[in-house]
Amino acid sequence: MNDSFNRLSICLLVLCFWLSGPAFCLDLYVAPHGSDKNPGTIHKPFASLEAAQLKARKSSEPVNVFVRAGTYYLAKPIVFTPQDSRKADNKLTFKPYQNEKVLLSGAKPLALKWTRQESNIYKAKVAGDVSMDQLYADGQLLRMARYPNYDASSSHFGGYSEDVLAPERIKKWKNPEGAFIHSLHSHEWGGYHYKVVGKETDGTLKLEGGYQNNRQMGMHKKYRFIENVFEELDAPGEWYYDHTDKNLYVYIPNGQDPNRMTWLTPQLKSLVEFRGDAQHPVRNISIEGFELAHVQRTFMDTKEPLLRSDWTIYRGGTVVLEGTENCSIRNCHFKKVGGNAVFFSNYNRHGEVSGCHIEGAGASGICFVGDPKAVRSPSFEYHQFVALQEMDRKPGPKSNNYPAECRVSDNLMHDLGTVEKQVAGVQISMAMDITVSHNSIYNVPRSGINISEGTWGGHLIEYNDVFNTVLETGDHGAFNSWGRDRFWHPNRKTMDKIVAEHPEMILLDVQKTITIRNNRFRCDHGWDIDLDDGSSNYHIYNNVCLNGGLKLREGFQRVVENNIMLNNSFHPHVWFANSGDVFRKNIVTKPYFPIRVNDWGQEVNSNLFPDAKALETAQKNRTDSRSLAGDPLFIDADHGDYRVQPNSPALKIGFKNFDMDSFGVTSPHLKHLASQPPLPVLQQRNASSADSEANWLGGQLRNVSGLGDRSAFGLPDELGVVVEAIKADSPLGKSGLQNGDVIRKIEQQEVRNMGDLMDRYQEINWKGHAVVEIFRNQAPLKLDISFK
Repeated sequence: MNDSFNRLSICLLVLCFWLSGPAFCLDLYVAPHGSDKNPGTIHKPFASLEAAQLKARKSSEPVNVFVRAGTYYLAKPIVFTPQDSRKADNKLTFKPYQNEKVLLSGAKPLALKWTRQESNIYKAKVAGDVSMDQLYADGQLLRMARYPNYDASSSHFGGYSEDVLAPERIKKWKNPEGAFIHSLHSHEWGGYHYKVVGKETDGTLKLEGGYQNNRQMGMHKKYRFIENVFEELDAPGEWYYDHTDKNLYVYIPNGQDPNRMTWLTPQLKSLVEFRGDAQHPVRNISIEGFELAHVQRTFMDTKEPLLRSDWTIYRGGTVVLEGTENCSIRNCHFKKVGGNAVFFSNYNRHGEVSGCHIEGAGASGICFVGDPKAVRSPSFEYHQFVALQEMDRKPGPKSNNYPAECRVSDNLMHDLGTVEKQVAGVQISMAMDITVSHNSIYNVPRSGINISEGTWGGHLIEYNDVFNTVLETGDHGAFNSWGRDRFWHPNRKTMDKIVAEHPEMILLDVQKTITIRNNRFRCDHGWDIDLDDGSSNYHIYNNVCLNGGLKLREGFQRVVENNIMLNNSFHPHVWFANSGDVFRKNIVTKPYFPIRVNDWGQEVNSNLFPDAKALETAQKNRTDSRSLAGDPLFIDADHGDYRVQPNSPALKIGFKNFDMDSFGVTSPHLKHLASQPPLPVLQQRNASSADSEANWLGGQLRNVSGLGDRSAFGLPDELGVVVEAIKADSPLGKSGLQNGDVIRKIEQQEVRNMGDLMDRYQEINWKGHAVVEIFRNQAPLKLDISFK
């Protein structure tokens, strides 16, 4: 009896072992005090991650590489190749030991001997072959000597000036070679960067660069600055490096001794790279829990044009994945890296970035960019087009050399684009089936999430919290997309003819529906959701748009339903005939804002409007026969709960409540760090009572009231909005408006009262500025007002 029982027990143990897979794994250790001659045990650890990587290659077991606390200065990136690939049941993981703090740094510590030159300027000789792109003192990132000086309250670049290239200023610079000029695009569609390579004989600067935007239209005349000029070394914390004599100059505040400081300068553009391809991918490797910092800026490497979008791209980042399967970046902290944080290039499958904190990146957060050679009949510049008779008419990609079935989830990304302005929290181009879920993205100069073109669709954008976007650019959204696929032509008449004669072409590239659901968006300088230039095959539902509304421009087969648009509405722009578009069961709180729409798609109906007048205006276009008007009766709008009450008229048009507390990151430590979007004060439409007033862009405004106001302001009638008080550091305070101004028109449209003002602003806020007609000192005046 006992022998039989023992034999049965042994058999069960063997079976359990077989079912559960390998029971053993190899643990390797790395520590600052270790040696690469050691065996890599906890008591005799390696000194470098590379040594652990090489030993892991020899193991067929799962491998955990535990890295002990400390800073690891990398002389070169850690590169994983197909030699490092693992099977699914014996993964390789690099992570800190017991959550110790581990910093992977791309910097070189500098041994400097400082001497005081004059006042607060100190000088030190830099030994060896060192790239001086950025400089850290005691862990703080300093700024190159610049004009104008850095001002954190400035709306663009931390300070800008129209006279950066003025001859009288250039004359002050003895040798500006090596300086950089940073500028917005002339239409504010991203930015440009230039390196100064000398002076022309006429005193102007010789420049290289300006290729960082795919819509070449020149630099902005106003929004620009210059850095790395010795004569502009005039503010605490600024520095200048003379490449000729290798002297470093720093402006040190009074009472500080630079010889007691720790000095670092970044030398690497990436810290971790995965380098495989579709035939020989890098498989089953995970990087977890590290802080990654001190990575060089890459704005002068941003050269590759993407398909017909405004973007050019640098295929690189702090972590680069090319040719991978089942590789992941988890719970890492990307701190003020100089370019992109994570870049998925070309073939990648089942990649993951989750639980990460990306702050202060010079460019984008996470990018997915495929191979243009995988695209059929690609065009690269906005005005390019492959002739119809030469066009490849086969659907889908030519190869598998693109990212697909990857996931970006539970990441906190903020204060991005500190250097480059054509950036996004998540950028997707030439990819398929990318899931972007439960991320918090805010404080970015352009979009939070951007899809550059339709190739090849299938993306899922859900449960994200995206706000404070389009802060330094224009004509964009918190979520932005372009189509510009094969059927798209820059000449509208030509394109109308193409899609009328060949409707089968519209889904040759965007084969799979792109879904945007259960997100919360807010953009105060554009649209909350902006589908531009041929964006097709979208399903958009259960989203809260806090301020900027939703735009659909030129595109096909887009279904928008069950969304809430606060203080704004639906912006249909230049639709195609027979677009197949659907807009139904949405709550809008302003009238529609159509531009050149003659054919209203498949269905625009069963929506809730704020009042009868807005509904009547829509019905004149033969839409919304079953729509209603009235107060949606939100449960608790003051606290962001926009579900409707049981007696809401929204329920009668088929609207269904959806969850209001699942937006953004989910990890407790990221939720603790994440900011929340400012909730809007709901505006009452067409307010006209004598005491109607509102806070708007940092100013207190009210309607013109009676003959007293008419006399006091010198008005011809009793219409307009009076600026009562302005906060100096607010958008309105920086706009050029003054206390006592009376706003009468915006972009030639009449502003009779606060309701008109809000409606006009929502029509043009995507521009970031507008011509405003006011009365000041009892006389009419026109101003070009910035709202940023």
